[in-house]
Amino acid sequence: MNHDFDVISAARNWRFKDVRQVSSDIAGEVFASDVLDMDELRELVSKPVWKSLQATIEKGTPLDPSIADTIALAMKKWALEKGATHYTHWFHPLTGYTAEKHDSFYSPISEGKVIASFTGKELIQAEPDASSFPSGGLRATFEARGYTAWDPTSPAFIMRHSNGATLCIPTAFASWTGEALDLKTPLLRSIEALNKSAQRALKYFGLQANKVSSTLGAEQEYFLIDEEFYFRRPDLVMTGRTLFGAKPPRGQELEDHYFGSIPDRVLSFMTDVENQLYALGIPVKTRHNEVAPGQYEIAPIFEPSNIAADHQQLIMQVLKNTARRYGLVALLHEKPFAGINGSGKHCNWSMGTDTGINLLEPGDTPHDNLQFLFFCAAVIKAVDVHQDLLRISVASASNDHRLGANEAPPAILSIFLGEQLTDILERLVSGKGGSGKKAGVLELGTPVLPPLPKHAGDRNRTSPFAFTGNKFEFRAVGSSQSISFPITVLNTIVADAIDALMDAVEARMKKKMAFEQAALEVIKETYAQHKRIVFNGDGYSAAWHKEAAKRGLLNLRTAIDAIEHFTDEKNIKLFTRLGVLNEREIHARQEIMYDIYFKQVNIEGETTEWIAQTQILPGALSYLAELSEIEVKSRAAERTIAQVVQATDALSDALEKLKAQNAELGGDEVHEKAHHMRDNVLPAMAEVRKAADALERILADRYWPLPSYREMLFVK
Repeated sequence: MNHDFDVISAARNWRFKDVRQVSSDIAGEVFASDVLDMDELRELVSKPVWKSLQATIEKGTPLDPSIADTIALAMKKWALEKGATHYTHWFHPLTGYTAEKHDSFYSPISEGKVIASFTGKELIQAEPDASSFPSGGLRATFEARGYTAWDPTSPAFIMRHSNGATLCIPTAFASWTGEALDLKTPLLRSIEALNKSAQRALKYFGLQANKVSSTLGAEQEYFLIDEEFYFRRPDLVMTGRTLFGAKPPRGQELEDHYFGSIPDRVLSFMTDVENQLYALGIPVKTRHNEVAPGQYEIAPIFEPSNIAADHQQLIMQVLKNTARRYGLVALLHEKPFAGINGSGKHCNWSMGTDTGINLLEPGDTPHDNLQFLFFCAAVIKAVDVHQDLLRISVASASNDHRLGANEAPPAILSIFLGEQLTDILERLVSGKGGSGKKAGVLELGTPVLPPLPKHAGDRNRTSPFAFTGNKFEFRAVGSSQSISFPITVLNTIVADAIDALMDAVEARMKKKMAFEQAALEVIKETYAQHKRIVFNGDGYSAAWHKEAAKRGLLNLRTAIDAIEHFTDEKNIKLFTRLGVLNEREIHARQEIMYDIYFKQVNIEGETTEWIAQTQILPGALSYLAELSEIEVKSRAAERTIAQVVQATDALSDALEKLKAQNAELGGDEVHEKAHHMRDNVLPAMAEVRKAADALERILADRYWPLPSYREMLFVK
C-alpha cells in the first residue's frame, strides 16, 4: 500500500457531505429552537397545570400524575410541528453513554388509517430491558424488567437527522427492584442532598432561596483527524486510541498550535456544531485550538448541573456526528496519541441559589465575606476527607494514560487556592486577620496599551482542583467520560462537609456563642485541620510527589488502585446517609467499573496482537526479504538488514509474550481479570509497541501498513 496516496487523498479529496445552512440569527431564530423550554411549555398548557409542574421543577414538589396527559398532549403537538415522527426516553445507563429506543407517534386505526397519539403514561414511564445494560449484579440475565422515568427538570428536545427528527425526553433509569441503573438518578439525589445541606446553612446567613443547586460549565477537548486515516487505523476504530505510532520529528514543541488560526475546514465544522448546539439550547461560548496538533476545545457557560450533564452528552454526540460531514473523525479518547497532550474535560463547579447568588463568589472583600469563607472551607474539607472518591470518579483505563502526564493534573488530589485566598485563610488561623494580598493594575509599559486589572493571584494549570475566582475547576475529569458521576461525588462530599461544619457551628451556638463568631471559629478550625490538601506549586514536579507523601495524601496511580476504595466503609456511610446511593448500588458500580476496565484493556490487548501479527510483522518480513536479495556489497545494506532483523525479532518475541497474557485472563472474578490487565497485559502491550515503533523508523515507507503520526496530526 502506498501511503503517499492516503496523504494526498486526505489532503485533497475530502468534500462537505450533507452540510446544513447555518443561520446567523442565533439569539432570535436559532437558540433553543429545538427545546421545549419552560416559556414555550407554559404557553401550551393551562395555568393550574403549569403551576403544578413549576412547583415540581423549582421546589422539588412531587410530580402530580394527573397533569401528565395534558403535558403529553402539549409535548406531542409541539414535536409534530417540529417535524418529529418518533419519541424516545433518552437516558444515561452505566455504560457512560446515552441510550434511546424510538417509538412512533403514529398508531393504526380502522380502515387502514393512522393517528398520532402520545399519552401521559407514555411520557412518565417506559420499560427498556434492564438486563441488557450494565447492572453490576443488580439484574440477572433473566430479570429483564426496568423502568425509565421522566425527569421534568431537564427539558425535552428534538434531535434531527438527515431524514427526520425525534422527540427526546430526558429520563432516569431504574430496576424493577428500585435501584438506580443510570447516572442521572444519583446526580439528582446528590443535587437534593446539597440543597438540603446548603439551605441549612443559608438560613443563618439571612438568605432566602427556594433551592440551592450546583452549577457547571464543562470544557470539552477533542482531536480531529481525516477519516481517510481513521479507517486505515484498526486500533483507532476498535479502541479509540493509537496502539502504535513512532514520535514524529515535530509534535507540539513549537507551541504554535495553541490558540493558533483555526483551519477553514475545522472552523466550518465548528460553526456547524455550534449551530446545532444552539438549537438544543446549549450555551457554547468558546472554541479554539488546543496545545497538541489536531486538538481543539469547545466550552459552554454555566448551567444547573443536571442540565449541564445532559448537554455534555449531546455535545459529544454532535461533535462525532458532525465531523463525518466534513470528512473528519472526532476522537474523544483521553490519550489518542502518545507523546503529545491528551484530552480532558475541565468541570467548572460552583453552588448557586435560585435567586441568582453564587455561594463561591468572594466579592471585593473576601476576608470579610463570612458566607464565602464558610462554603469555601466546606469544599476544602470535602476534598481532603474524600480524596479517594474524587479520584474514583475519574478512574478509567483511558484516563490512566493522561493523569500525571505533563498536560494533565497528577493522580494526587490537591487544591489550588491562589495567593490571595491562601493568605486570607492563613491570617485567620494565625489570628492576624485582615485582607492580605490585593488585586492591582498591570502596567504594560506603553501609553498605547491600557492598564489592565490584575488579579490578586495567578492560576495553576497543574492542579487537579483549582479555585478560579468564583468556582472550582475539577481538571482531572476525562474527555470521553460522562460528567454525571464526578459531579455526583462533588455534590455529595460538599453536602457532607457543610453538614459537618454546621454541626460544629450549632454546637457552639448551643453554648450561647453568636453565629458569626461560631462560624468564624469553625472556618479557622476547618482550614487548620485540612490545609494539607492545599498546594499552590507545580503539581508536575517530583518534589510535590515527595511532599504529598509526607502530608499523607493519597496517590492512587491507576484506576484499579482507586476503584477498590469505592466500597470502603466511610464511602458507604457517606452515600447511604445522604440518600445518594445505597450499599447495593455502590457495590454494583464498583463491579461495573472493574468490568469496563477489564474489557477496555482486553480489547486493546487483542487489537495490539492482531495488528502486530497480521500487518506490522508481515510488513517487516517482506522488507527483510527484499533487503536480503541485494547482491551488491554495501555497508548500508548490511546495517539496515541487521537493524531490521533485530527489531523484527524483538517484535516477534514481545508478541509471543502478549499472546500468552491475552490468553490468560487472570481469574474468574472481574476484579481479578482487571488486575491481570493492568499488571500483565498493559506491560506486554507496551513491549510490543516499543518494538513496533522502532520498526516504523527503519522500514521503507511502503512496507509500513499504518498511517503515521506525522500524517494524521498535520493533514488538516
